[in-house]
This record gives sequence, C-alpha cells and structure tokens, in this order.
Amino acid sequence: QVQLVESGGGLVQPGGSLRLSCAASGIIFSRYKMGWYRQAPGKQRELVAHIAAITSSSSTNYADSVKGRFTISRDNAKSTVYLQMNSLKPEDTAVYYCNANFAKLASDFWGQGTQVTVSS
Repeated sequence: QVQLVESGGGLVQPGGSLRLSCAASGIIFSRYKMGWYRQAPGKQRELVAHIAAITSSSSTNYADSVKGRFTISRDNAKSTVYLQMNSLKPEDTAVYYCNANFAKLASDFWGQGTQVTVSS
C-alpha cells in the first residue's frame, strides 16, 4: 500500500519560512519523480516544484512564482522529499500536496495535503 504523508504546514507571517516534508512508503522512492503542488481556495491545483528520480540526476524545476524562494530536495535513504519555503507571501497560502510519479509504470500517487497559511 502506497502512502505519502505530508507534514510541516502551518500559519506563518509574511516573510517567514516553513519546511514541508513528505514521507513515502510502498514505492521504490528513488525511482519516482517527486513533486509539490498547491491548491488555493477557488483555484486549480498547480505545480510548485518537481525533483526528478535518481536516474535523471534528481534535476529540479520550479514554478516561476516560487523561483528563488522555494527549494525542493529529496533524501532517498529516508524516502522523503522536502520543500523549503522562504520569503513566504500571502499568495502562497494553499493546501500543499505531495506527488509521486513514475510515468513508465503509469503510477501516480498523492498525499492528503497540508495547509500553509501566510498571514499577519
């Protein structure tokens, strides 16, 4: 059974930082592309950042809105992906979801989401 469990969300003031974690089980973690997505109220879910599988040198890509502020990383030994979020803005407020994707196997899994609220 595949599980993706996010943690680290919460309430933070503008300009603050949070680090999200997503612990995976039931998959060969290192072979999966891992991503963070977010969904704000009334909006569609959008990509925040991806980090490729170890077979693709764990390359990263980011949404333009978070470049230079957010950093995605992974620890394959711990089957965990992280999202370090700095200089947070109110428009970063959303539910953040972890995703695991292995296109060749048509495998795609989602976590339950963690709420991030940026407000003074």
